[in-house]
Amino acid sequence: MTKSPKILIAGGGIGGMAAALSLLRRGYDVEVYEQARELGEVGAGVQISPNGSRALDALGVFEKLKAASCAPQRKEFRLWNTGRSWPMFDLGSMAIEKYGYPYLTVYRPDLLATLVDAVREIAPDAIHLGSAVTDVDLRDDGVTLHFEGGASAEGDLLIGADGVKSTVRKSVFGDDEANFTGMIAWRAVIPMERLPEHMRQMVGWTWIGPGGHMVNYPLRGGQIMNMIGTIERDDWQVESWYTQGSIEECANDFAGWHEDVQALIHAAPTVMKWAFMERPPRQQWTKGRVTLLGDACHATLPFLAQGAVMSIEDGVVLGRCLDKYDDPLEALVRYEQARVERTSKMVRGAKENTARFHESALATEEGAVKYMESEWSRDPINDRYDWLYRYDVLTTEI
Repeated sequence: MTKSPKILIAGGGIGGMAAALSLLRRGYDVEVYEQARELGEVGAGVQISPNGSRALDALGVFEKLKAASCAPQRKEFRLWNTGRSWPMFDLGSMAIEKYGYPYLTVYRPDLLATLVDAVREIAPDAIHLGSAVTDVDLRDDGVTLHFEGGASAEGDLLIGADGVKSTVRKSVFGDDEANFTGMIAWRAVIPMERLPEHMRQMVGWTWIGPGGHMVNYPLRGGQIMNMIGTIERDDWQVESWYTQGSIEECANDFAGWHEDVQALIHAAPTVMKWAFMERPPRQQWTKGRVTLLGDACHATLPFLAQGAVMSIEDGVVLGRCLDKYDDPLEALVRYEQARVERTSKMVRGAKENTARFHESALATEEGAVKYMESEWSRDPINDRYDWLYRYDVLTTEI
């Protein structure tokens, strides 16, 4: 027997599925509506820091995902032109010892598939594909989702987990402020055997330089390498994960960078490019029977590697709030209150890291040595990341 209320979720990505799983495990009647006709994530990597591993464990999927992931030994900074390295994090057993959970690197399709399988194990028919939301009818006694083609769905509560261009957000709150950051990103997933032997390591590298940076880390037990490069450019402003670029253009953006950076680019089967837009983190994302989750309310630049993790945390905390408060409308408000400060701080921190990765002092090794000591030695790193990694979705105050 399912609990009341009936909950609709718009969006079948990582955040929507995490919320669905959190609620289904607590006995709620949940229906997920996804615009795509097939479930799938873009072929890219995602970093799951210890707070994310803890949240996935709360959802009952951590061990399964861990088996399909990588647990890198460490993360290192490397200087853009000489390759000189500095430690960023000790990972592996050190992360478990300090935080109780490992730092994983995960192939996004594997993360989504793990969540989807867990949802369908509880509720085989809960996911509805080909359901593109066009409008939301919010009333005192319920909520209606309207879809392309004229169909609709009725529920007691609605969770808008439909991403950075959220239709639910625009329908309910009427805004979609986005500004170009002056940066574009290149991404690729590279079969490990295409890389030089010395680069096939279970290590995450963040290459930093004036005006740009490149991140690479292993996925799927070391079978593939994820690459994402960010460069300051203002001549291309298309916000899409699905636009294919050219190897030549990407390599030219990183001309003069270390041979290992160029090796990554030239080993890529294809490269995709998109423009980084930024949206201010919402300070209100609940209205009556509707609330938002994940990128719909706190979209972030990826420079703290917390976007997917925050969506997963949202889902767990939302489930806890609905369980704790008899009035579901109060539960939605409490969920927002429990999450807004943390997610806003994360969005601001990610933006602040942009300057730290692209600092002009990094142009020379002498300047880099001084800069790394002041900004990226152990104490500044702990100040910037420890509050993120220690967070516990099951004990945070709601």
